[in-house]
Amino acid sequence: MYRTADAPRRTASTRGRGGADGNERLTAITGVVLLVLFAAEGVTLLQLRGLLYWHYFIGLLLIGPVCVKIASTAYRFTRYYTRHPEYVRKGPPAPLLRLLGPFVILTSVGVLGTGVALGLAGTRTYAGVPILLLHKASFVLWAAVMTAHVLAYVWRLPALVGADLRSSRGRRAMGAIGGRGLRWSITAVGLGGGLVAAMAGAHLAAHWSWFR
Repeated sequence: MYRTADAPRRTASTRGRGGADGNERLTAITGVVLLVLFAAEGVTLLQLRGLLYWHYFIGLLLIGPVCVKIASTAYRFTRYYTRHPEYVRKGPPAPLLRLLGPFVILTSVGVLGTGVALGLAGTRTYAGVPILLLHKASFVLWAAVMTAHVLAYVWRLPALVGADLRSSRGRRAMGAIGGRGLRWSITAVGLGGGLVAAMAGAHLAAHWSWFR
């Protein structure tokens, strides 16, 4: 009787935060932010010598949204495998994408982490391997994994993000999914955290000049 009485309250609370659909929209919103920032980071690679500061600035800025993306994905993973009814009904990603997920996280952490290490440690090595080489290897692996990840999900982004961007007059079309303000607040906090890191650490790009 206790479980039955509590079930409606838990369901209402989950709906208020958006539930599984809200989590999906948060992941999509963060995905769009990351696509824009990764595209900007890619532009800096075309003239790395002249755009090195901005390469490092954007790289550090990415840390916040990447953390939000990892957290939202891990939250869905946890809720699904702890058998929360709403997330079970939503279902897991396709098997290949579930297999790809950990590699997306690991390579993202790898490329950002080695980038930060380059600024902090310069030309030093890690376990006998130059950090610059680790950064380049991480980037190659990340690019391969991320290409597959983006191609699998990018077609869904316009509808998911567009629904959350509609005005209050379109709330019926939004499917009455709660938590819209929370989703955008989390996105803003992620960007804000990345901006703080970028402003505090972008000057470390000067260390790269030692081996350009």
